[in-house]
Amino acid sequence: MKLYSQYLFGYSNANIQVGEELTINQLLHVLLIPSANEAGTIIAEHIAGSVESFTAMMNTKATELGCLNTNFVNANGVHDSNHYSTAYDLALMGRYAMKNETFRKIVGTTIYTLPATNKYEKNDRVFGTTNTLLKKNSSDRVDNYYYEYTTGAKTGYTDPAKSCIVATAMKDSVEYIVVILGAGTTENGLSARNLDCISLFNYAFENYTVKTLNDANSVLRTTKVFKANSSTKNLNVVVEDEISVLIKKDFDTMTITPTIQLNTDLTAPISENTVIGKITYNVDGNEYSSNLLAGSNVIKANGFNTFLTVCSVILVLFLLYKLLNLNNNSKKRKRKRKKRKYNRRNDYLYR
Repeated sequence: MKLYSQYLFGYSNANIQVGEELTINQLLHVLLIPSANEAGTIIAEHIAGSVESFTAMMNTKATELGCLNTNFVNANGVHDSNHYSTAYDLALMGRYAMKNETFRKIVGTTIYTLPATNKYEKNDRVFGTTNTLLKKNSSDRVDNYYYEYTTGAKTGYTDPAKSCIVATAMKDSVEYIVVILGAGTTENGLSARNLDCISLFNYAFENYTVKTLNDANSVLRTTKVFKANSSTKNLNVVVEDEISVLIKKDFDTMTITPTIQLNTDLTAPISENTVIGKITYNVDGNEYSSNLLAGSNVIKANGFNTFLTVCSVILVLFLLYKLLNLNNNSKKRKRKRKKRKYNRRNDYLYR
């Protein structure tokens, strides 16, 4: 596709030429690695027709992610008083973006070369990442900020916002997100943004861990279902999603008691995987929850069969009653015969 460049004085760019043909993948690389501002504008206009339409899409998505204090007016982060966000909202966006494999791969890339195109014949547009946590410098350099567990994500800078970053790092299969806003330099002239990231990541890895309280599709308990037939009335209650919590390493998970809410109208028939309740754990003010599902089909008892069953029970009870009654009568007759014999013997003795 044919693109044009929009240069913004004082902001980084990728020297994209008017009429140059580039792929979306190439534009994403120069947008996310060296923060080429014109690439953001080009992508926005290509997708939505205008920056205004694209930022409306961005704001809608931010709301869907649960962002509470975010408003976009452009697609590249150029300063505007109506363009703002918070550390919490940026963490939500960063977590969502890192689930995308394309995004994840690009923001973990340290160097990228934009190839020659129809308007630019050289291969000299080489860009290094602005995320210095990813860059391996000489170990004896004072400004060596390389952090071996870093996986991404994105830096930013404007004069009003100062140095900012949404950074991610993974160790032992646990990944954390750190958001630093408004950072400057230390007394020694070092990057406070990078030093704060490293300190926070180290603190998280040393003190916290993720523990699983319930596996996905695990059986929580068994419950009886009203009006179900005898073979399906005992229903397994299944936890739909894995429930994992972020807690301190020395925290005893056995002390965590969940709140379990089962539907009060558990009456047959019920289809397998029907939502029948919810389980919620509250840990340090954070809620972790999952739907509870029916582990199997529950079949409603047949009314006629139920009637026959009741009749059979009544008949059995009646027969037992008759047998007991006959047995009692037989015993009474035997006692009477013995008594008569005894009386006749006594009459004979006293004559």
